Amino acid sequence: MPDFHLVTQAEPERAILVAAEVSGSRPLMSMTDSLSELMQLADTAGMSVVGQVTQNVKSINPATYIGPGKLEEVQQLMTETSAKVVVFDDELSPRHQREIEKRLGEDIKVIDRSALILDIFAQHAQTREGSLQVELAQYEYRKPRLTRQWTHLARQGGGKGSAAGVGLRGPGETQLEVDQREITRKITKLKQELEAVRAHRGRQRTQRARSGLPMIALVGYTNAGKSTLINTLTDAGTYVADQLFATLDPTTRKLDLPSGRQTTISDTVGFIQKLPTALIAAFRATLEEVAEADMLLHVVDMSHPNVLQHIEAVEDTLAEIDVPPIPRILVWNKADQPPLIDPTMLPHQRHYVGEVKVSAQHGINIDGLLHAIEQGLSQTLRTTQLLIPYSRGDVVSAIYQHANVIDRQDVQEGVKLTLRVSSALADYYEEFQVG
Repeated sequence: MPDFHLVTQAEPERAILVAAEVSGSRPLMSMTDSLSELMQLADTAGMSVVGQVTQNVKSINPATYIGPGKLEEVQQLMTETSAKVVVFDDELSPRHQREIEKRLGEDIKVIDRSALILDIFAQHAQTREGSLQVELAQYEYRKPRLTRQWTHLARQGGGKGSAAGVGLRGPGETQLEVDQREITRKITKLKQELEAVRAHRGRQRTQRARSGLPMIALVGYTNAGKSTLINTLTDAGTYVADQLFATLDPTTRKLDLPSGRQTTISDTVGFIQKLPTALIAAFRATLEEVAEADMLLHVVDMSHPNVLQHIEAVEDTLAEIDVPPIPRILVWNKADQPPLIDPTMLPHQRHYVGEVKVSAQHGINIDGLLHAIEQGLSQTLRTTQLLIPYSRGDVVSAIYQHANVIDRQDVQEGVKLTLRVSSALADYYEEFQVG
């Protein structure tokens, strides 16, 4: 794992948060709410936030993100508060980062929201898979941002405390070029390792599908209570903490429904607004647990003032990772606390096959959730037959991943499959249906 962690000393790093809002833009959250979330992220990373600077602008400054005068204000505040870190509430371009570092000085660490989230993921990854995913995302993020101060970066890779040597320079080659080549090599190697992990996950999912057990995946905004819910439902023993991204590594357990029917249920990484693209790409193998589930439980914190924005952020991320039209149940968690928004006024209910209010922490209405899951599965799963031409082997492979195949016949016209799938997925393959 590359040594990218932001916190290496006993004393928390003192940080200033910076945000800009462009006139006429329609961000998911207000600048105030987004900064509040950024403060939570900084706290989770082990920082001490000692100040904030905001600016309303007509457009983002192409060189310094915020205006030069506002950057001087940041510099002055950092001097007054002895802060050594400045965190921007958006992903900075490589040019932005270089120019801001140049103007604030070499002793100031300039990071953005994406780098902060990547650092939190690096701190919380426990398994080999999670570590590989975070390491890949870090390298993908750092590569276009390599400057002279990042040289020899690749020598810090290969695990905590270990070193990966950089090859000798060729004629006329700069150290920066050597480092860029080394990072490219590392990225290629990590992608190969993760592809092996992805193949292993695929085999596990195929085995679960052949067992006839429907697969359920938990999704939701970070800190909505997914880990607490899976613990309450299955005694999974998943780590729980009141902080963002407390758990990253997926947990899959069997779940018994009231009728005695069994399913599997998987906890997945939490989502957040402005989730780094590199992170979504790196966690593709994990997120496939979502894309190939028979049902999604979308867990939301109904006591949070930004619950509506959280729902939208999760839906946007699901669309970004191309999740098919899988039936969803909206799980209003923390029902023991007074809601700040009336759930009946939210427009999202029509997208779900059911909704339930629960308290995962106190075990309130868990039976109601189990009955809703059973009812939802009964309504959405149906037996159907597909006839797929031999030329469409990709479709056959996808079906084996997405559905429970009951029977297969290789006939003259192609592959005839009898399968048990959700209504949504049956419609998805409608062009191949027969009978």
